[in-house]
Amino acid sequence: MKVLIINICKEKLHYFEFVKPIEDILKNSNQKTKNIKFFTKHYTKLNSLDVDKADRIIICGTSLKDNDFAKDENIAKFNWIKTNEKPILGICGGMQIISLLYRGEIAKTQEIGFFIEEFNKEFLSIGEKHEVYHLHNNYVTLPKNFISYTKSKIPQAIKHETGEIYGVLFHPEVRNKELILYFVKQ
Repeated sequence: MKVLIINICKEKLHYFEFVKPIEDILKNSNQKTKNIKFFTKHYTKLNSLDVDKADRIIICGTSLKDNDFAKDENIAKFNWIKTNEKPILGICGGMQIISLLYRGEIAKTQEIGFFIEEFNKEFLSIGEKHEVYHLHNNYVTLPKNFISYTKSKIPQAIKHETGEIYGVLFHPEVRNKELILYFVKQ
């Protein structure tokens, strides 16, 4: 299993808060199983060969004030997602990227801290009422051809109707590490 981790952070130091924890989850899992390999690329340096050699893809989140990834010229760098057949998980900013590609819209709301989310059904190993960690100033409307797995007005966990494209607005690297491992190992 080879996982591509995509870093969308504009500031290099933000890597330590949003990307490194995901790398650490996969490293720690490897201490037991030794079957997950991963590599990390910044989205501005990503190329088709990187996508080709990955089995699964995780698009990480970024800091509250970092919205560079959402500029039209940067969203265009992710058009490959629409024709990709590999499983993708977008986390916070990563979910926003996926949503924008599929005609969702960005709206403002600030949510910071731990919240209980109610899930309609199991989503990547978590379900019912589950505590999650929010850190965002924006959310996205439910994009075309996606299903929301949460009961809240703001979609917190989404999946493409037919493809393996997932998004979470919350940060599973903080509180729901099993979600990341489930995505990688399923």
